[in-house]
Amino acid sequence: MTNLIKNILIISLSFLLLLSIGILIVLWTFSNSIPDYRFLKNYKPPVSSKMYSGEGQLVADFSKEKRIFVPYEAIPDNVINSFLSAEDKNFFSHPGVDAKGLMRAVINNIDNIINSKRLEGASTITQQVAKNFLLTNEVSINRKIKEAILAFRIERALSKERILELYLNQIYLGSGAYGVAAASLEYFDKSIKKLNYNEAALLAALPKAPSKYNPYRNKDLAKFRRNLVLNNLYENNFISKKNYSEFKDKPIELKKIKKVFLEDSQYYIEDVRKSIINKITYEKVYNQGYNINTPINLKLQKIATQSLRNGLIAYDRRKGWRGPIKNIKYSNNWTDKIDKKFRLEKSLGWEIAIVKKINRFDVIIETEKKFQGIIEYKDISWTKKEFDQLFEKGDVIYVKKKTKKFFSLQQLPKINGGVVVMDPYTGRVLALNGGFSFKNSEFNRASQALRQPGSAFKPFVYALALENEYTPSSLVLDAPLVLDQGIDLKKWKPENYGKKFYGPSTLRTGLEKSRNLMTVRIAQNLGVDKIANFSKQMNIIEEPDELLSISLGSAETTLLSLTSAYCSFVNGGKLIKPIIIDRIQDSEGNTIINNENRKCINCDQISFTSNDFPKIGDNYKQILSPQTAYQLTSMLQGVVERGTGKKLKKLGLNLAGKTGTTNDNTDAWFIGFTSNLVIGVYVGMDNPQPLGKFETGSKAALPIFEEFVKKAIKKSDARPFKVPENITLMVVDPNTGNKAKFSSKNTIIESYKTENIFDGKIKYSNNNRLDANNILKFY
Repeated sequence: MTNLIKNILIISLSFLLLLSIGILIVLWTFSNSIPDYRFLKNYKPPVSSKMYSGEGQLVADFSKEKRIFVPYEAIPDNVINSFLSAEDKNFFSHPGVDAKGLMRAVINNIDNIINSKRLEGASTITQQVAKNFLLTNEVSINRKIKEAILAFRIERALSKERILELYLNQIYLGSGAYGVAAASLEYFDKSIKKLNYNEAALLAALPKAPSKYNPYRNKDLAKFRRNLVLNNLYENNFISKKNYSEFKDKPIELKKIKKVFLEDSQYYIEDVRKSIINKITYEKVYNQGYNINTPINLKLQKIATQSLRNGLIAYDRRKGWRGPIKNIKYSNNWTDKIDKKFRLEKSLGWEIAIVKKINRFDVIIETEKKFQGIIEYKDISWTKKEFDQLFEKGDVIYVKKKTKKFFSLQQLPKINGGVVVMDPYTGRVLALNGGFSFKNSEFNRASQALRQPGSAFKPFVYALALENEYTPSSLVLDAPLVLDQGIDLKKWKPENYGKKFYGPSTLRTGLEKSRNLMTVRIAQNLGVDKIANFSKQMNIIEEPDELLSISLGSAETTLLSLTSAYCSFVNGGKLIKPIIIDRIQDSEGNTIINNENRKCINCDQISFTSNDFPKIGDNYKQILSPQTAYQLTSMLQGVVERGTGKKLKKLGLNLAGKTGTTNDNTDAWFIGFTSNLVIGVYVGMDNPQPLGKFETGSKAALPIFEEFVKKAIKKSDARPFKVPENITLMVVDPNTGNKAKFSSKNTIIESYKTENIFDGKIKYSNNNRLDANNILKFY
């Protein structure tokens, strides 16, 4: 008997020894291939960078994953308790692997195998951290062994709180949300600090199968899983029986995060995104959680987008109907045959529909959502065609819902354009839209399209003239002109729009009526080198050619650059640059980029009780004298009062601006401004071609400006333009520029530099009388 016991003991010890040796061999073997886990101590998960509007609203999120990092201390107890009850109730007591849980899972899985049920897992939160950060999702014994080894090592290296922090910020919780903070916003649109146990339990229910238990897909299944977590909370003494009974009967209440951005701001967002990637790098922007403050005003952005779209649609309708998107055979799944490229922004309110039946006075359609509708004759009147001329059965078209069952016919404009809205005193871009539809074309016509500005460039020629002893009353000859362009080149014969000549006219009249011949003569007198250099200084044209045609806007520029240059007329002659990013801060609040060019000069000397006001200084370059800037502004007011922009006069606002039209009406512009906003509009084809007869800046571009002003600017906002020092105002005859007589009826108030006034009269310039070619005469 003693020998038997001795033999059993020897065998047992031998078995334990061999088992220990086997375990050591396994641990040694796998330890050599275990990933380095020590980086987890200082690890920060990739966090999205966020773009904010000037009013602090979230505009865009630059990320590979939706994630918001929150430290352990900021995670409320109800969230922690819910995840512990759902995933690892012994988390704070086990060393990384839960032996009790493991044995329970083994026993349960024997029964699960016999009954062909899904196997039960026994991974602790620490093991899940090891898998999520260091291993793959491979289902194998090798991975489980590595997972267990890593869990033990992680527990020795990190605190329980740090492990839980990593887990709750890394875990995928469905709908693209990573971590509890992002999931809280995704499902409930609230901070995790405001979650109740019902909501926290739902989040804790998701890691097991995020897609299966997603409440947006299946509320009943999600509620079932949530209630299991609530039951665990009760069994673990985190909630009372009364609370459990109350919570489990409550329905799941979801609230999608309100997205105020996306569609109407996409061109602006994309320009910001490209700019910061260029400055900071893609990896940093998409992983390090920067806060990007921008000047965008979402209200103005929406108005600018709507105004541009309406203007482009109006032009497109003047050119008639071009035909359907395509023609297909009707079937129940006809929508499957429509390419994604034809689907436009929801903010347009357009839908894709198919023509089912053509009647004499209406058409029956079916929308993508299988809604049966009607298009009446009045809603196709712009096509100037009958229904049987417009459509065939199976035509796929764009429609817009009017009432419950009636729709209007829509057409994607062939033309495109851009709008820019700027603060002239800082250069902050308040709104920017680069096209009709970002989904249809990401090319930005506001910041990328290089186009000839045409007559919209003329104000800079006239500004340079005012800086060189001209006055608004200087007379310039408007008569035929033939210029030699060089050897073997044809002579250049510039013409006025309408091919008429008006004789000697004032500088003001030349700008108001956009006279080409007068502008070329001024450029001749100033010197084309001066104009080219001035356009470069104003950041309008990067490398201008010294050709006289530059005075008529032949050199290419962008809408953003031109609008920015116009700001100098409003702000007293200061050169500003367009700003689409105010400031960028890293995740810890350190400022990386700050584009504020102003500073308070005497703030450190002012007390709260004093009557002194802060003085704001800036470092903007003085590109024009304040007097010249005001004179030019006054002349551009005349464009609105009497010139090519007189359609705006009916608005009754203090407005100034200039139309622009290039050869053959290829591009149309209008750059206008109030005392605190500059608005630029460009309209043209992506592949430059004539817009059509009479499609000038005043017809194609100005209406877009007009609609924006009507919707965005109140009368109180359009204050009179500030008159600088050393400006004298006089009543003059607009035709001759002479001081008006008392009995004169046709008069205007003209602005002169005080240096040009002597004894109440306009001072003559000895250097600039009638020149040898009978071209110029100055008063």
